[in-house]
Amino acid sequence: MTRPAAEQQSPRGSGGSCTSFFTSAKFLLYLGHSLSTWGDRMWHFAVSVFLVELYGNSLLLTAVYGLVVAGSVLLLGAIIGDWVDKNPRLKVAQMSLIVQNVSVILCGILLMIVFLYKAQLLTMYHGWLLTLCYILVITIANTANLASTATAITIQRDWVVVVAGENRSKLADMNATIRRIDQLTNILAPMAVGQIMTFGSPVIGCGFISGWNLISMCVEYALLWKVYQKTPALAHKMNSKVEESELKQLNVQKEGELKPTEGAQLIEEKNAAIFEPKQEENASCLSRMSEPFVTFRDGWVAYYNQSVFLAGMGLAFLYMTVLGFDCITTGYAYTQGLSGSTLSLLMGASAITGIMGTVAFTWLRRKCGLVRTGLISGVAQLSSLVLCVISVFMPGSPLDLTVSPFADISARLFESNPLPTMVPESELLDVPFPTGMPPLVNGSTPELGLAPSSVPLVSVSLLFAGVIAARVGLWSFDLTVTQLLQENVIESERGIINGVQNSMNYLLDLLHFIMVILAPNPEAFGLLVLISVSFVAIGHIMYFRFAQKSLGKNVFLCCTPEQKSVADEPASCDASSA
Repeated sequence: MTRPAAEQQSPRGSGGSCTSFFTSAKFLLYLGHSLSTWGDRMWHFAVSVFLVELYGNSLLLTAVYGLVVAGSVLLLGAIIGDWVDKNPRLKVAQMSLIVQNVSVILCGILLMIVFLYKAQLLTMYHGWLLTLCYILVITIANTANLASTATAITIQRDWVVVVAGENRSKLADMNATIRRIDQLTNILAPMAVGQIMTFGSPVIGCGFISGWNLISMCVEYALLWKVYQKTPALAHKMNSKVEESELKQLNVQKEGELKPTEGAQLIEEKNAAIFEPKQEENASCLSRMSEPFVTFRDGWVAYYNQSVFLAGMGLAFLYMTVLGFDCITTGYAYTQGLSGSTLSLLMGASAITGIMGTVAFTWLRRKCGLVRTGLISGVAQLSSLVLCVISVFMPGSPLDLTVSPFADISARLFESNPLPTMVPESELLDVPFPTGMPPLVNGSTPELGLAPSSVPLVSVSLLFAGVIAARVGLWSFDLTVTQLLQENVIESERGIINGVQNSMNYLLDLLHFIMVILAPNPEAFGLLVLISVSFVAIGHIMYFRFAQKSLGKNVFLCCTPEQKSVADEPASCDASSA
């Protein structure tokens, strides 16, 4: 009823609709997510480059950082999700937002100090003070990532569902729009901070990121409050699985009939507490100590019992890969002689194909249904990754089975080779780097990381062609599993289940970093590619098994609607059930 009134007040119906869209909770949610993602992308790009530049032309410190991040989410994902479930939505969003941005600000300031006084820190306490700074940087950055995980769970997996309401088509469109925002910021944010570091310095880059997060935190805080005010349903949250199931079973009864029962239950609990105060105090102390472990166990058990367990596991297995535009792929590209400008263009192309994947998701879901969209996306991704497998055996591939994959790490740990150092400017080769800083190489092998110009680019070209093309299927599959979790997990368990899903994702991501730490030399990268494609194939096999259980013999009928229960509108659901 408010929409016709608004249109009557406006001289043009379209103008009123535009105004209502830009003031709607959906648009404000998009805007807040854009600001948050922009800051995240700038920070993730910058911290990877900073760690490489501080330590040398080695992925070791970067891989250790990734290992710490993955291990922390693995251990704390369920606990973070449980905290999201048990606290009010606004409080969770605000606290995670503040912790995330303040951590990035502190980390940026610390990195500025390290860049400015690295020479002095290296000479103090035999270099241990500089090592302590590295540990602090990784610790604070890890805290920011944990807070970012809480933000992603509460906004992308909970708030979006509530704002979309019961309309699943609207939910699919919102999920796709959020992924498009992710892809666009993945192009623009690294380019922006990269230009600042190129024409300025890493110190200026750190200062810019810290200042951005300070301003963005205030704006995002206000936007969250506006979305919360415009969506009254966000204020109502199921506190337990029992409560939610009771409300579903007793939805015919009035609220007044439930209140006496609730009051009687509270009275019984208080009476029990009076009779055994000491036992309850001891039990409460033990329960507080064991609560994180119980939450960890219950979260994983609940995740295993979900109907979409195999679909979630299939998505997690896609994280065990070196075929993504992360710090590992960036480092390998440098070893193959690709310049920073070329790599930025490739990242842009991958983001464009990622956006194509979000468009393909919405189209395939309408035509073939949600479950079959995941199957088609998996086939598309695996077909593209065949190019990566071929690239391993093409001219220019550094694959050399005669070189031990553990040669680099054994040389560092057991043969006491010198640590990476900065190459003097007089010895630098003319190779452009995105930060404008001189390239860092290992003191014992200065040619490491800089491929000769005569090396054919056939292998690396096929590799990145496969990676870029696979983004279409990857992001469509990711959106499919995301919506399956949103639709099939009850509200009271939404946080903890998505927390465990993040833990699974990071577990496989952790294994991929361990792989790189054990075999960081370029000669072993081909083996990592083959292992990565194998894990992706296993993940899609798991999803196929889930689809087979869900659809039965109709799994291969691609253009047939799945079930009436996944209709877009509540009315159609009621009609189908009737």
